[in-house]
Amino acid sequence: MKLVVAIVHNEDAGALVDALLEREYRATRLHSSGGFLKQSNATVLVGVEDGRVEDVLGIVRDNCHARTQLVNPMPPIMEPGEFFMPYPLEVEVGGATVFVVPVERFERL
Repeated sequence: MKLVVAIVHNEDAGALVDALLEREYRATRLHSSGGFLKQSNATVLVGVEDGRVEDVLGIVRDNCHARTQLVNPMPPIMEPGEFFMPYPLEVEVGGATVFVVPVERFERL
């Protein structure tokens, strides 16, 4: 038994959970945040038999895509009288970070 922990962009989480449920995987979605942009993410937890891990990873790959986004950087701390005009930066967001963790014991109560 394995626990698949997928940290995904919030925009991808709904489609991912729907796709998992459609293939009869039980999934739990948790709201989370963090990373470089401190944006809202979702952490999706899926308990799965060892032989079905690759199928779950394929579903994650199919539903979680990286995209570019423009962000305004925080201005540096400056001395009085100095002027700084930050330019928007293009950064890549989305995709998925996935951990596959062995499960010693599993019970459905």
